[in-house]
Order: sequence, then structure tokens, then C-alpha cells
Amino acid sequence: MIRYIRRAAALCLVLLAALLVNAARVMVFEAGELDDNPANRRIAIDRYAEPRGEIVVDGKPVTGSRDSRQQLRWERTYRQGPLYAPVTGYASQTYGTTLVEHAEDSVLGGTDPMLAPLPLWNDLTRGRQPGGDVLTTVRAPMQEAAYRGLDGKRGAVVAIEPSSGRILALVSSPSYDPGVLSGTGAKVKDSWKRLNSSPNQPMLNRALRSTYPPGSTFKIVTAAAALDAGVVRDVDAPTDTPDPFVLPGTRQVLPNEAKGCGNASLAYAIQWSCNTVMAGLGVEVGLPGMVDAVEGFGFNDTGLRVPSWVAKSGFDRAMSPDQLALSSIGQFDTTATPLQMAMVAAAVANNGEIARPYLVDRTTTSGGTTVGRTGRRTYRQAMNPSTAVQLQRLMVKAVEEGTGTNAAIPGARVGGKTGTAQHGFGNTGTPYAWFIAWAQAEDTAQPAVAVAVVVEDAEASRTDISGGGSAAPIARRVMEEALRLEAEARR
Repeated sequence: MIRYIRRAAALCLVLLAALLVNAARVMVFEAGELDDNPANRRIAIDRYAEPRGEIVVDGKPVTGSRDSRQQLRWERTYRQGPLYAPVTGYASQTYGTTLVEHAEDSVLGGTDPMLAPLPLWNDLTRGRQPGGDVLTTVRAPMQEAAYRGLDGKRGAVVAIEPSSGRILALVSSPSYDPGVLSGTGAKVKDSWKRLNSSPNQPMLNRALRSTYPPGSTFKIVTAAAALDAGVVRDVDAPTDTPDPFVLPGTRQVLPNEAKGCGNASLAYAIQWSCNTVMAGLGVEVGLPGMVDAVEGFGFNDTGLRVPSWVAKSGFDRAMSPDQLALSSIGQFDTTATPLQMAMVAAAVANNGEIARPYLVDRTTTSGGTTVGRTGRRTYRQAMNPSTAVQLQRLMVKAVEEGTGTNAAIPGARVGGKTGTAQHGFGNTGTPYAWFIAWAQAEDTAQPAVAVAVVVEDAEASRTDISGGGSAAPIARRVMEEALRLEAEARR
């Protein structure tokens, strides 16, 4: 009898060992596969079991959480959702996350190890911390001024602090309310379908993810290339550029909207936006020199993050001379995001250096303890400091006496450049209106802000001045807010 009991006990021990081995196999070797299985609801249930951390603008949360009392309990909510959607993105239980919600998901969701009180704490406890907060660099008054200025028109505004790279405003229009995508069910799916099928593409982040031909705003880049290469040594001297100007190797004549461009100086060409002068200078610099100069501003960079990814601004590395001439005035295949053109303005304002742009100032625990901070870093030295000083003077003159007078601010030094971007079949579409600028208070040592504005559906004739009429007033409002905030901070 005892012998049979021993055999039964041994069999039980073998079975117990087999169970332990199988449990270990499941928990250790197959855990990842099971976690990734779409049928496993535990991951999603755990993810939404607690409120998400907040995204903060000017000390105030622009996000929140709502208890849905469903299996996926906490849903994301947004305060002034359309205003801040280009910054926050969405956090959807159905469609995932985008923009800051995606880039800082581990902090907001409480899974970042830096939120734990001790190293490896989350691994030992098999838990997670309350969601942390993400404090952005955006200034609410500037964001609101940019949003109101676009007034629902298709377009974008980006404002940067030139000395630091802090993104002060990031607006894309038309926008949408990310809250309509937060939960699950038919209503969310209908909203997703409606937003994605809209011809106005409200979910497209035009500030970071749309690229446009930059038109005449690109002439600042060409001017920097010409000055750095020594092609132009005196900005007030004639450039020996004919008008009419025939594109090299063709019979095509490049027109000017402005008058007096024949043999004009670089200063005059920037002030009144002469196509012929700038195209001729680009050809004289040559393709290798232009590519080096353009990439010094960040064009062709596929790795820029702010922390969300940014679309590449493009400048062809292989072109014929006539194509190079057109590219040098922001046409042909040259494309740029609004962020890129704000960086061009910032380079001029910051003596040739571009500080790496960023949107997240710091991240904290739910209790406010800082766990991460974005430091200032140099992105590019786009031009020589002496070149930047000369371009500052030329851009100021364009605002004081040229095409950019609508951006002038009493009591401030403002430099700007208008532009239009032709598009459509045969360039017959209404041109995109561009304006890039920077502003400096009279009693300060450095500019407070650099800004780029593009308006897709500008109500303007096909002239270079349309950027001054449609986009410059928006830039002025944003810069006025930047100067006001700077003055308040000094009091």
C-alpha cells in the first residue's frame, strides 16, 4: 500500500514540476508573444485603468481624462482641442497616439522608468506609476493669435525663440477636436471617417508634416549662399544680372513682378523680391555651393524631431542650370515645411546659428518632480555671423520700405521676407502666400521671435506681394504677442 502511495506522490511531483515548467515557459518565453496577441485585452485594460498624465501649456493643462465606466475606463479629453491639436495630437483607444501624445507616451502613460521612485521599481512590483506631465514650450497668447489670424483658412504658423530653439507657437488650420477620437465605438469610427475624408484635411499637421514650394522666402537662403561664397561682396553694388533673364540653356524668360530689377543690387532684390537677380546668383554660386548652403539650414534632413517627426524639406542635389535658377527662387522641386522656414528666419536673427527646435521643455512626475528636461543644442551654423548681420539689415529694409510693410511693429526692429508659391497645373492655382520674419524690441540685445506663416487659400493676385497682404499681418500679430510677453517677463 505504501509503495502505491509513494508512486502516486512521485507522479504528483512530476506533474507539479511539469506545471511549473509550463508556467515558466508561458511567463518567460512566451510572454512577449502573448502580450502582442490582438486577442489579449489585458494590456489595453491595464493601459486605460488609470488617468493619463497632462500636457501643459503656460502652466495650465490642455488635456484631461474622463471616467467612461467601461472596460477601457479612462478616456482622453482636450481643452480647446482644435487650438492645440497640432501640438498634442490625439490619444485614442481605437487609433493609437500621435504627436506629443505619441512621442511622450511612456511618460504620460506612467510606464517610463524615470517616474519610479527607485531603479527597477516597476519591474519588481510589476506595476506602473501615475502618468507624468509634459510641459511644452508653447505660449498660449501666441498660439491663440496665430490661430485667430488664420481664421480657418488652410495654412500654418510656426514661431520660434531664435536664441534657444523653443517653439512658441505651432498652429495648423483648419484643425479638429482630438477628443472625438478618444474612445471606442461607432461614434469614434464615424468621426475618424469624417475627418479623414474631408477635403480640407483637418488632421494634417501642416506646420510639421506639409511641404510647400517656399517661393520668394527662399531667396534669403540664396542670399546667404551668395554672401558666404563671396559671389556678392557688397550688398548695395549692382549684380550685373539682366532683365529679362533667360534661364541657362533654354529660351525661357524668367519674369519679375517688381520693377527696376535689371542689374539690381542684392539689397534691392531682397527689398522688392527680384526673381532675376536671385536666380542669377544661385547659378553663379553653383550647384555644389547651393546644396551645401541649403543643407546648412536643415534642408534634406530626414532625422529632425521636435520630439514628433518632421517631414523633410527638399532641395535637389542633381539639377541642370535652368532648374538650379528656378530652385534658387524657391520654385522647381524645392519644398519646405513652415517649421523649416521659421528656422531660416531664426538663423538670420541668431547671427547665423540655428538652435535645435523643440516643443517639450520638461517632463515631470504627477507630483511635479522633474524627470527630464530638453537642453539647448546647436542644430546648424547656417551662415557666417557677418552674413547674418547683413541679411538682418536687408530684411529690416524689406519691412520698412519694401514688400513687407504690413509686418511693421512700432517700437520694434522687424525683418521679414514675403513670398508666393505657385502651384497647380501650369502654375494656374492661386499661389500660397508666405511670410517669414523676426522681431526685436528696441531695448533688448537679441530678437525675441522668428516666425513663418503660409496661407494656402490666400485671396491674392499672383504677385510676390501677396505674402505681404495675406501672411504678414498674421506674423505681425504673433510677433506682437511675443514682444509683449518678453516685456512682461522683464518687469
